[in-house]
Amino acid sequence: MLKVGGMYVSPFEVEGALCAHPDVLEAAVVGCPDAEGLIKPKAYVVLKSPELACAPLATALQEHCKSRLAPYKYPRAIEFRADLPKTATGKIQRFKLRAENAPGTRREAAPPEGAPS
Repeated sequence: MLKVGGMYVSPFEVEGALCAHPDVLEAAVVGCPDAEGLIKPKAYVVLKSPELACAPLATALQEHCKSRLAPYKYPRAIEFRADLPKTATGKIQRFKLRAENAPGTRREAAPPEGAPS
């Protein structure tokens, strides 16, 4: 569970809303600190067609979540990925995604492999 603005948010609920979008293959949501140090939901999304990755699609996915969930639950940031880190049995390794957002380890979001720059 993530505590966002004093309200609890289930990452699995947000992932379900994202996966209901026709362009999304899979998604993972983790807590990510913003500039003030507050936790906000961040989504890592794998698209069915990686070439669709763009800022307007990220905005459309946020609006899609807002229409299916309470408005405060939508992911504040969406990063498109070619794939998500997984175990040998196929479970998403969310701890690796959280580690990428730890203070001092921030990196710039890269477009998925094969996507136009």
